[in-house]
Amino acid sequence: MFDPVIAPSGTLLGLLQRGRGDGTLHALTAPRAEALAALNHCVLRDPRHDWQVENRSLYYARLYLDLNGELDAIEAHLFDPEDALDTDESRTGLALAVLGHLASYGRRDALVLLRRYAATGANWAWALDELALRDDDAGLRALAAPVLARFSTDAEGEAELAAAVRDAFEPRPWRLWAEDPRASIATRVRAAHEAGCFDRWQRQMRPTGPRPGWSVQAVFEWAQQGIDRGAALHVPAARCLAAVAGPEDRPEILRAARQGMDGARCTALRYLADGNDPDALDLIESAVSDGSATVVEAAVDAFERMRSVAAVDRARGWARRPDPLGAAAGRMLACRGGARDRDLVLAALREAVRGEGPDAPTLCALVDGTGRLGIACAAPVLRHVYRETASSHLRGRAARALAATDPSFPAGFAVECLWDCEETTRELAARYAETGDTRVVEQLRRLAADPAEEAEVQTAVRSRINPDLPAA
Repeated sequence: MFDPVIAPSGTLLGLLQRGRGDGTLHALTAPRAEALAALNHCVLRDPRHDWQVENRSLYYARLYLDLNGELDAIEAHLFDPEDALDTDESRTGLALAVLGHLASYGRRDALVLLRRYAATGANWAWALDELALRDDDAGLRALAAPVLARFSTDAEGEAELAAAVRDAFEPRPWRLWAEDPRASIATRVRAAHEAGCFDRWQRQMRPTGPRPGWSVQAVFEWAQQGIDRGAALHVPAARCLAAVAGPEDRPEILRAARQGMDGARCTALRYLADGNDPDALDLIESAVSDGSATVVEAAVDAFERMRSVAAVDRARGWARRPDPLGAAAGRMLACRGGARDRDLVLAALREAVRGEGPDAPTLCALVDGTGRLGIACAAPVLRHVYRETASSHLRGRAARALAATDPSFPAGFAVECLWDCEETTRELAARYAETGDTRVVEQLRRLAADPAEEAEVQTAVRSRINPDLPAA
C-alpha cells in the first residue's frame, strides 16, 4: 500500500482525511455535493498511514448518516473490475468497515452491499466479518454456498478452506454453517474446522529456534541466520541468551557486543541492556558510532528499554546529539525524566517538528512527555502538531498534552474533539469541553445515546451532563 496523499489541513478534504472533528463540522455547513465528494474520496482512498492504530470507519459512517449520503460511489468501487486484480485488503477494507457501521445504524442498502460483496468480492472475508456482527442468521446462512464455492474440493482447496475457517476473525458464520441443514455444507465446514485445529496443534508442537542446552555461540549463530534471511531475531535471541548464559559467558557476550557479527552484536546489546549490565551504556554508544544500520537500530532500541537511573543520567548527556541516539535520549527523558529535563524535552520536540515534520514517528513519546512534565510553553508546538499531523493517533496524544498544558484547550480544540474519529480523543473532549456552546451539549447528548459509541466515551459524557440520560 502506497502512502496516501493528504490534502492541506485548511481544506475540507484535508480535515476529513485527518479525521478531525472540524472536518465533520465543516462538512455539515458546506454544499452537500462538495461534502459528499470529499467524504467518498476518503472512504475509497484510505487516508490512514497506519490503519492498525487509526480509526476512521465510524467517523465516516456518521457523516454519511448526517448528510443522508448515497452509497453509489462505494458500490462502484467495490464491484469495479479492479477488485479482481488488486486483492489487497487496503483497497476495500475501509469501505467495508463503513458499510458495517451503516448497517448497524439500520441502513438496509449498506447491508445489501455487504451481502453481495461477501458472495462475489475479492475481500469477502472482511465483508463476512462485518456481517457476522450485524446480519441475522438467515442472511448469513444464505452466504454459505457462494463462500464455500470459492474453494475447490481437491486437497489444495480443502486446505485453503481449513485455513480460512481457522483464521476467521469472527467465527459466527462458520459455526452457523457447521450446523446447516444441508449436509454437504455442514460436513465440509466441520471437516475444515477440525483440520484447522489439527494444523494449529501441529504448529505448536513444532517449535523452532534455540532450546535449553544450546550454547551462547549457538544462539548468536541463530540470530545471524535471521539477519541473513532479512529477519530480525535478536529480540527472541536475547531472551534465549538469558536462559542459557551464565556468569562465565559474560566475556564472550561482551566481545560480541563490541565486535561481533551483526546478529551476535544486536543480541548481545539487547541482552546486556535488559540486564542493566554496567558496560551496556558504553557498548551502546560505541555501537551507534561504528555499527551497521541494523546494529545502530538495535542499540538505540535496547537503550530506550532501559529503566535504570544510570540510563536516564546518560540520556541527559546524549540528548543534544544529532544522531539516532540523541533522538532516543530525548524520548527517554520524555518518558522517564523529571522536571529538570523540561528544557531538553522541549528542545527535542521542537527539533523533531522542525527537522522531520508533524508526522515524525519520534513525536509520540515527545508529545506524551511534554504533557506529563506540564511544559506550558510547548503549547504552540503542540497546537501545530494537532492541526497538521495526518495521524489521528498522534493528534489524540497532542490533545491530551494540550489538556495538561494549554488553558485555552477546553474552549478551543476540546470542542471539535467531540466529533473526532478517535474514541479516546472524544472521551478526552467529553471530560474537558466547555458546555457554554450549545453544540457541545447537543453532541454530548448524541454520544450518550448512540449505540455505536464506546462505553468509555459514554461514561465520560454522563459525568458531565444529566446523569438521567437514557442508556445507549
